[in-house]
Amino acid sequence: METIGADLRHMQRTPLADSHVAALRAAGKLATYPAGAFLARPGEPADVFRYVEDGEIEVVNAYTDQRHLNSTLGPTQFMGEIALLNGGGWSMAMRAARETRVIEVPREAMLALMAQIPEMSDIIITVFAARRRRQLDDRDSTLTLIGEDDDRNVRRIAEFAARNRIPYTSLPLHSPEAEATARTCSIAVSEPAVIFGRDVVITDATPERVAQLLGLNRDLKNDEAFDVLIVGGGPAGVAAGVYAGSEGLRALVIEDVAIGGQAGTSSRIENYMGFPTGISGGDLVWRGEVQAMKFGTRFAMPRRVASLEQLDGGDYCATFDNDERVRGRAVIVAAGVQYRRLPIPRLGEFEGNGVYYAATEIEARYCKGTQAVIIGGGNSAGQAAMYLSRSAKCVRVLVRGSSLAASMSSYLSSRLDADPGIEIDYGTEVVALHGDEHLEAVTLREIATGATHDIATRALFVMVGAAPNTDWLSGLIALDDKGFVKTGAGVGAASPFATSRPGIFAVGDIRAGSVKRVASAVGEGSVVVSKVWEFLNNPLEALSGA
Repeated sequence: METIGADLRHMQRTPLADSHVAALRAAGKLATYPAGAFLARPGEPADVFRYVEDGEIEVVNAYTDQRHLNSTLGPTQFMGEIALLNGGGWSMAMRAARETRVIEVPREAMLALMAQIPEMSDIIITVFAARRRRQLDDRDSTLTLIGEDDDRNVRRIAEFAARNRIPYTSLPLHSPEAEATARTCSIAVSEPAVIFGRDVVITDATPERVAQLLGLNRDLKNDEAFDVLIVGGGPAGVAAGVYAGSEGLRALVIEDVAIGGQAGTSSRIENYMGFPTGISGGDLVWRGEVQAMKFGTRFAMPRRVASLEQLDGGDYCATFDNDERVRGRAVIVAAGVQYRRLPIPRLGEFEGNGVYYAATEIEARYCKGTQAVIIGGGNSAGQAAMYLSRSAKCVRVLVRGSSLAASMSSYLSSRLDADPGIEIDYGTEVVALHGDEHLEAVTLREIATGATHDIATRALFVMVGAAPNTDWLSGLIALDDKGFVKTGAGVGAASPFATSRPGIFAVGDIRAGSVKRVASAVGEGSVVVSKVWEFLNNPLEALSGA
């Protein structure tokens, strides 16, 4: 809890300038709250920015209504969090500790001010990010998961929250902490559950339901129109969101699982320029997400585009799997790829219960005291092996070929070879899975000899192959024989990112012939926006390549 004190002390050292406060006064209005008045409760829309002129605001424990943190917000400080940028809901309760006078600026007006005054924006976003980081580090939230280790559905919520940088608290089922939380909420929790605040208990939680409680997509209207729809929230999609917003385009990034895509599951990327000590894929893309939101780009997740169609007037309509629709004058396809589901008997039965497709902090916890098995020889598999070796008893990497030279970066394969906690089995595959409610063992087969043997494990990671996410395109654009999107000269287009249909562009891993690297995806997502802008403003010239 001391980290928020450091956050607030930083704010005192770097307060908003007098000119910033004057701009807030011009855009907002004064409001006074009596002692004890709540200024925010969890889940309520974070639709106003408050600058404290006089008084004191405290963070309140949503379960007990007692002061939650030692530090408070006083004069020259401000109240707000990351949710203000994307129209989400408050994650913590805030109350006036004594009579408090504030300047209140509505969200839309505040976003406009931040775009106009970058120095003020830098200070505000730095503090917002520090507050969210403090919550994540301390696992401090009004979203509480009970029985994560016991229930596959609760684990899905944990994965959704962790990958989307949503703070949550996880308590073991029947633990004293879980029982105390239940008593505080005056509820009985005898099975895995998700609790939000004091009153909402969900025993059949889904990521969609939790997103609704958190206020995500609160202001997304059915059939709403945008300049550009960006389908996919990986590095390419988020980069496109940053540049689209900075160019003044009304953009919506749509992601079905978590912002970051496949790259978001990478525990450490060491060959991305500017980060000599490495950075996790999740952190890299989260920074981009915050940057995009600063420019007004909106994010919709978890939302899966089920189909895309072109309307009579030329615009495109994307229909989500919940039948909601949004329209865009242009579309950027950045849906990326997913690991292939291998034809192993009972694979689907153990997905989420011993079979995983990502190696994040959550999965690492499930590896403690067991042997982790990774199928794959690419960089993602190598990064996962290095990360999991910190918690697993040992890590076994299975590679069908005889070498890693063609599929993994040299620096990474050298580290795997040198790590005593990692074993690499070449020419080996998994042919069977064993267990009752949870994975308990796998059968390995040596491809050359056909010999098989069983090894005990509770964690199998599948990180092999790349299947493009293109089913939703409904035959609108040309694909190659593997399902990747054809672009550029191959379909007679002037732009290397243009597809066979005007107004639809493709970037990142889903584009045929692309380099499957994070840096490449970021670059393509950044560059394509100039072509989108040309199409929207001069469609005939854009199509002719003039």
